[in-house]
Order: sequence, then C-alpha cells, then structure tokens
Amino acid sequence: MQRILGYMRKAVKEYDLIKNGDKIAVGVSGGKDSLVLLYGLVLLKKFIGTNYDVVGITIDPNFSGKTGDFSAVSDFCKSIGAEYHIIPTQIGEIVFDVRKESNPCSLCSRMRRGALQNSAEELGCNKIALGHNKDDVIETFIMNLFNAGRIGCFSPSSYMEDRNMHIIRPLVLAPEKDIRRAVRKNNITVVKSACPADGHTNRQKTKEFLIENERKDHGFKDRIFGALKRSGIDGW
Repeated sequence: MQRILGYMRKAVKEYDLIKNGDKIAVGVSGGKDSLVLLYGLVLLKKFIGTNYDVVGITIDPNFSGKTGDFSAVSDFCKSIGAEYHIIPTQIGEIVFDVRKESNPCSLCSRMRRGALQNSAEELGCNKIALGHNKDDVIETFIMNLFNAGRIGCFSPSSYMEDRNMHIIRPLVLAPEKDIRRAVRKNNITVVKSACPADGHTNRQKTKEFLIENERKDHGFKDRIFGALKRSGIDGW
C-alpha cells in the first residue's frame, strides 16, 4: 500500500482534498478501487497529520431482484476498524425492469450517486470520496471527447452547493495496475459486480482502445493525462 498512499498523499496535497474535522463517506461498491480507497484513507490518517473520520457506504442496487452479498466488505471494514453501512435500494429494478434502459450506466450512476449523497447527509458527512483512478480519468476524458464531443472530465474535487457537500477523488493519480497490485499484496477480497451490463459498456470499449494504443505506443495514456492536467480545465 505504500505506493498507493504516496499517490493519495500527493493528490490530497495538490488538490486540497481533506481538512481537519472532515467526516468522509466512501462510496464502496465492493470493487478494487473503492476498497483500496477506503483502506488508504484509514491508513493515510496516521501519516498526514490531519484528523478526519471515514465511513464506508455501499449502495446495493438489488440487481435482478437479489440482495447483494457484501459480507466480505463488512468483514474487511471490521478488520481495518472502519464504520460501514449497506443501503438497500431498488435501483436495479428501476433501470433494467421498469425503464428497460438500452444504455443503463448513466441512469444507474445518477441514482446510485443520489442515494449515496442522501446516506452521507444522514450520517453527518461533509465529503464523499469516490474511487476513480488515473485510468478512469483518461477514459472519461476520451469518452467525453469522442462520444459527447466536448473536452472535459470529472474534477479531483468539486462542491455541491445545494447539499453543502464536497466530492473528492483521492485516487486520481494512482494507476489501475498499482491498485490491482495493492489488492493482491494485501489479500483484499473483491466483490464481483452483479450488474447485467458489466463488461459490455462504452467505458469497457474505451478501456480496450486505450490498452491497444498503449501497447503500440508506450506512454500514450500518460501523454493524455499530462495534457488534461496542463489544460487546467474542470479543476485540473
């Protein structure tokens, strides 16, 4: 985790992500990024001289009408001393059965984000931490460029005035390969997504496009990331 903590510490300092007295809700899907983020925030507190609290929150969409099994996440949170809550919803039913969305990711993401924000407010949190990594940043930039026809990306830190809530992304400088390595070395159990669309999304196609170009031209992804940072758009 030392390498991950280095990336997180740099992001926290560079983008002023965490302050004394913060209560941070971590959106925990059960995937590698959110689990490493939660663990990293628990560990980072010991090194950066900032006093803050961390709460893990899982929004269970109940895909296919089935309650998700997040027992491994619950056990992990107990082992690292992190408060943890599972919030049941009917998001899966609404997106796939009621709305029958042909492109379900956008609606599902908005609904899960709304449920996470509501839960964070109820638990007295003033910040929400999301597990987007460096590769997610690059993929989102490319998707916005080619699919939406605009130059932009999510921000390392943003403020929702209507909720008085900050969204922070402490893993934005951490490459996905290093997060995978941290999961293996720390024996973190990842919960496989039960989403029916998993692996068949525009993001997956973009990921494959970037992998192929990185294979043919080493440094391809880093140059895109560098261009985004130098542009200064969207808080970068």
